[in-house]
Amino acid sequence: MIEVKQLCKSFGNFIAVDNINFIAKSGEIFGLLGPNGAGKSTTINCISGLITATSGTVDINSYNITAQAVKAKSSLGLVPQELALYEDLSAHENLVFWGSAYGLTGKNLENRIQHVLKDVGLESRQKDAVNQYSGGMKRRLNFACAILHKPAALLLDEPTVGVDPQSREHLLQAIIKLKEQGTAVIYTTHYMEEAERLCDNLAIIDQGKIIASGTVAEMRAQVGQKDLITFSGQFELSDKTLLQNLGAEILELNNNEIRLLIVEAPKRLSEVLNTIEKNYGKVASVSIQQANLESLFIKLTGRALRDAA
Repeated sequence: MIEVKQLCKSFGNFIAVDNINFIAKSGEIFGLLGPNGAGKSTTINCISGLITATSGTVDINSYNITAQAVKAKSSLGLVPQELALYEDLSAHENLVFWGSAYGLTGKNLENRIQHVLKDVGLESRQKDAVNQYSGGMKRRLNFACAILHKPAALLLDEPTVGVDPQSREHLLQAIIKLKEQGTAVIYTTHYMEEAERLCDNLAIIDQGKIIASGTVAEMRAQVGQKDLITFSGQFELSDKTLLQNLGAEILELNNNEIRLLIVEAPKRLSEVLNTIEKNYGKVASVSIQQANLESLFIKLTGRALRDAA
């Protein structure tokens, strides 16, 4: 279990993490969802002990990451955004290095190496130098290095950024398997679809603060049954009541974009489109999304997650 209480981290006058609280239980994936610069990586670095928090506490399986660092870190695995690999060595040699650092030796080390290589789908390429790997394969190996010692708690900081679909699926399946084996996982991402697929509980973080948290179902309920509809074009700003009278919740209304939450958007598209073109300006394109975490993020922050990233 990973327990974070009143965690704060400042760099001079800049507050990167602002009084964050959450628990990632054993056998659970806890998602930290937010744009780049929101404070996700700083939170992960404080939890792992790579940087010292300004205030607050982090406990890994009841061991404090600062006061009982050795015991806390012995049961912790970390997959950072930056690759922690030796490019001139083979995958197998990288795993020998990291396994030895965790105190694994002999047959036990070799068994674990073969096990994690199978989990990430790199068995047949284990003798190849890492500099011959694709970006996705490197990400998979980076993950394998972090789970060699069977950590009870695992920190994953944007593990699928820039990977190919095959590598992404290998990683996601391996993460689900670890959860089923009882590992407590913290997973940071700005990919909404991954959060919805993987996470049991999650928190949306923005500007260093948790602005919403709960199960995926609870988070979706905050949006209700309203779909997100986005109109792009050239608009003249006018009276908002014209849209509000349609039952729309206005998330964005500017010269280039109108974003609305509205019930049964596909059925009501013609009605809403006519109102906009009659009163606001010409629409160039329209997109509709069913109610999801992206809708909630826009509702809470006024911007799309990928726009913010």
